[in-house]
Amino acid sequence: MENTEDNKSMIDKIQKIKQELGNKLVILTHHYQRKEIVDLGDHKGDSFGLSQKAASDENAQYIVFCGVHFMAESAAILAKSHQTVQIPDLDAGCWMADMADAYLVEKAWNDVTAIVGQNRVTPLVYMNSDAYIKAHCGKNQGAVCTSSNAPKAFEWAFKQREKIFFFPDEHLGRNTGNHLGIPENEMIVWDPEKPLGGNTEQDIKQAKVFLWKGYCLVHTRFTTDDMDDMRKNFPDAKIVVHPECTQEVVKSSDAVGSTSFIVKYVADAPAGATIIIGTEINLIKRLVFEYPDKKILPLKDSLCPNMYKINLKNLLECLENIGKTNIITIEESIKKDAVIALENMLNL
Repeated sequence: MENTEDNKSMIDKIQKIKQELGNKLVILTHHYQRKEIVDLGDHKGDSFGLSQKAASDENAQYIVFCGVHFMAESAAILAKSHQTVQIPDLDAGCWMADMADAYLVEKAWNDVTAIVGQNRVTPLVYMNSDAYIKAHCGKNQGAVCTSSNAPKAFEWAFKQREKIFFFPDEHLGRNTGNHLGIPENEMIVWDPEKPLGGNTEQDIKQAKVFLWKGYCLVHTRFTTDDMDDMRKNFPDAKIVVHPECTQEVVKSSDAVGSTSFIVKYVADAPAGATIIIGTEINLIKRLVFEYPDKKILPLKDSLCPNMYKINLKNLLECLENIGKTNIITIEESIKKDAVIALENMLNL
């Protein structure tokens, strides 16, 4: 960030509003936000941990979520009645979450259950999804999961019923299945553009896991060629990647885990270590800044354009209109069903 007079004045104004509102205001910043936004936040972390923190803070009347839309929705699902959730830019969506449209998910669910039977499939939805999909899962006795508890959620789901329908990230679903030793031929991709998701009835009857065809723009940019190049140049380095990467990249890495896992991995590495990271570039830049005693490198420069939509200007505007603009509201019926799916996850 250029530390221009403009930016300095916006930061001063933001800090002044924070002081005035005191503990009535909580600013949540996701790990992928730019450094100047994270520096102004009260909590940084990944989406679910942040939503929980805010909802359990009785004093917080105003929750401002510096992240993407589905994250602010999760905070609104968990929020108490006296809490308002706002997002600095309503257009900060999520490419992957948008790939699982509520109508198409409902249609796919009906197609699958018509073939295998209603009570043989557990829906599991990744946190990176809109409130309607979370509600669909809650309504059908499913659960939400995060990238760190996906294996646990899969195990739980298989105890409920024999098949899983996983939305919306094909790669997290496949990597989790691989981790649990589910055979490749028992995991099939569901392409909503094709009849029966591009599968035969026989495929559907045999499959244990249906993977919705969705992906993250940031994490599918990394390739095994990128890894080979980095290993050539830094033979002593460890490569750590996010489970939204393709299975080839995950299999070639030294470690794989959620954003929180990656942050901890870097923190725990010895001084002088070289760590190459396959995730969003703003998190990597911040880790470089926080751990000058380690050599931290991006596997490739991969930016999330939606996370980057949050900036000092729209954060300030949001705070100047606290409780008034860009409020995230969720219908009570959707909220009720989505809470069931979230609670099922918390009970894991």
